[in-house]
Amino acid sequence: MGSGSNLTYGMVDALGRSIVTGQFDDGGFPTEAELARQHAVSRSVTREAVKMLTAKGLLTARPRKGTSVQPAAQWNLFDPDVLRWLLERKFALSLLRQFTELRIAIEPAAAALAARAHDEDGIGAIHAGFTRMVAAESGDDDPLEADIAFHIAILHASGNPFYRQFRDVVETALRTSIRFTNRFKGRTASLPQHEAVLTAIEQRDGDSASAAMTALIADVMVLIADAERKD
Repeated sequence: MGSGSNLTYGMVDALGRSIVTGQFDDGGFPTEAELARQHAVSRSVTREAVKMLTAKGLLTARPRKGTSVQPAAQWNLFDPDVLRWLLERKFALSLLRQFTELRIAIEPAAAALAARAHDEDGIGAIHAGFTRMVAAESGDDDPLEADIAFHIAILHASGNPFYRQFRDVVETALRTSIRFTNRFKGRTASLPQHEAVLTAIEQRDGDSASAAMTALIADVMVLIADAERKD
């Protein structure tokens, strides 16, 4: 038997995925007692899982009406779990496009800030991410993890705590986005494009850093648009 917290998070993951994939759309959400019985967990575990899903905007509890699923418009899309469940759905191209539109608004600005504000540790982390990407080309590192490390390092190097708060949501979406783009390109991420971003940041050229990051993400938008036309 797992610990209480493991049971709770396991239940949150199972229920969250079920909600997002529409398994409760045609019927009411189960009662606490029904959930405890279905998942073979205690009422306290069930209660905590429901609280966590409520905090993510997926559920709402009303006196005498019980717990019900919230409309998708109420879901917290910046919650990494919610985003992961959404991106794991079979038909996620439209959501991937929408998130990439958000990335193209955030990451070029973060790159420009990183160019102006980075310290030795910040540029070192970006360099480390790029070095990992180079190693991944030779099979000596994981291409997905290396690419994520590069992008996350730029958010941190921006020196802006608000951009840093996007770490989890960017990482979660990149895991889906990079798999998608690599599958359509038939290769890993473009090293020259990433190196252009790195070089501009290192040279403290904010405009060039922003433009290079915009070009990098714009390529993803083109791939998504092509896939949507064929879908």
